Amino acid sequence: MNLRKRRRAGAEMHTSAMNDIMFFLLLFFLIASTVTNPNVIKLMLPKSSTGQSVSKKTITVSVTKDLQYFVDKKPIQIADLSSTLEAYKKLATELTIVLYVDRTVAIQDVVEIMDVAQKLNIKLVLATEPKG
Repeated sequence: MNLRKRRRAGAEMHTSAMNDIMFFLLLFFLIASTVTNPNVIKLMLPKSSTGQSVSKKTITVSVTKDLQYFVDKKPIQIADLSSTLEAYKKLATELTIVLYVDRTVAIQDVVEIMDVAQKLNIKLVLATEPKG
């Protein structure tokens, strides 16, 4: 008769490799999420049923709801807008301004930017969100 107890091998799971994998996945998604959102300035754009994309040399002019002005994500004063756009005009022959304006901004502030673009003979396109 065998009086000795059988000893079973214990099941072990090493999780150190799993921790490394989770760390790398977290790092990847953090880096990917910062790259995928190029529009840093959050605006609520008006909606439009007809829209088209602009493909030539474009610069963005953004106006937030508290009337902060940005040209290519760089803050500027409204008084400096004409000189800034004129410097961009010298760099490119066919220049188009894509105007991002929060829907709560008064139309008079939008018209001021349109007047500056008209004086400099620069095309201007108002950015909208698709309806639906």
